[in-house]
Amino acid sequence: MQFEKHCWAEIDLDAVRHNYRLVKAASGGEVMAVVKADAYGHGAAPVARVLREEGAGWFAVSCLAEALELRRADISCPVLILGHTQPSQAARLAEEAVRQTVYSAEYARALSARAVKDGVTVRCHLKLDTGMGRLGFCVRSEEAVEQAVQEILPVLELPGLSFEGAFIHFAAADSNAPDDVAYTEQQYHLFRLLLSRLEQAGHTFPLVHCCNSAASFTRPQWRHSLVRPGIVLYGCQPSNEVKLEGLRPVLAFKTVVTHVKWVQPGETLSYGRTFAPDHPIRVATLAAGYADGYPRGLSGKGMARIGGADCPVLGRVCMDQLMVDVSALPDVQRGDEAVLFGAGGAQTVDQAADLCGTIGYELLCHISRRVPRLYLDGGRNFLVNHLA
Repeated sequence: MQFEKHCWAEIDLDAVRHNYRLVKAASGGEVMAVVKADAYGHGAAPVARVLREEGAGWFAVSCLAEALELRRADISCPVLILGHTQPSQAARLAEEAVRQTVYSAEYARALSARAVKDGVTVRCHLKLDTGMGRLGFCVRSEEAVEQAVQEILPVLELPGLSFEGAFIHFAAADSNAPDDVAYTEQQYHLFRLLLSRLEQAGHTFPLVHCCNSAASFTRPQWRHSLVRPGIVLYGCQPSNEVKLEGLRPVLAFKTVVTHVKWVQPGETLSYGRTFAPDHPIRVATLAAGYADGYPRGLSGKGMARIGGADCPVLGRVCMDQLMVDVSALPDVQRGDEAVLFGAGGAQTVDQAADLCGTIGYELLCHISRRVPRLYLDGGRNFLVNHLA
């Protein structure tokens, strides 16, 4: 496929398939694939189609707009919104068969009132907070269970709402530190305790889920109805401590050489004049910068791969360009391809993230909309360019 090679991301959909099969086998459970944040920067619609073909029966997103994007892509299976939706959207939720997270009595009453006004029923999943501290009915200790039950029971009877699921989210399932392991086990214990009390009061849920990427394969015995893998589907590890062996990287962040020159000792490069060589070096300018999603935090730390050689980033990364040392490549020329990070690069997504003090999730999500995505799907490749 011909397109203007400037700065782009290559997405290997066969690697997505491989990773899905790997996590499904490791968990032994049915999968709710997390495709929020545009499938962590990979493109929600193309990724969801592939995962649906592989057997994913559920998808999780962050907001209504993301859910509707899946519907426009003809993804008709159940979608759960993990975050907030304005109660005024009750009719849209019902019309599109999108499930909504209910995380407080106040929110439940507002959503119920609007659903009744609109004459619809919204299918819901009850969110419990056993230790994450974001959203959810608070159950942070055994002593709090009974109070939570008394708060939740009236919510489950509200008109216009149908509760088909209940879930929590783990705060530290990606850590092997003894305190974090104990914390995760306590979160799960409280979850089970509350579900048991609700069952005693006459309320059960057809769907129960708690396992994120890390817990999906480290604690498969907790899989319940569904597991909710996210980052592992995209070939990145949950953390440096907790890893699923056999993952295949999905994304390669690429650009091209636009200019090659010699830089002499004492001459400086880029903003702030932070780099000056002590001997003559050959420098290539690349057509990517922090506006594309290559972090400024990789200034002087990143490594691009060009023609099989690893080329250090020199000086500060600019908004739209960066410079690398290509002294080891006497034949490098304008138009040559460079891998900035990811599949086939000198640095994985996780390694690049470590170097600039963040996590792979953030690096992937920050790849800009102006960066075209080139999808590799067996022998059928296709391009998605949001700005075309």
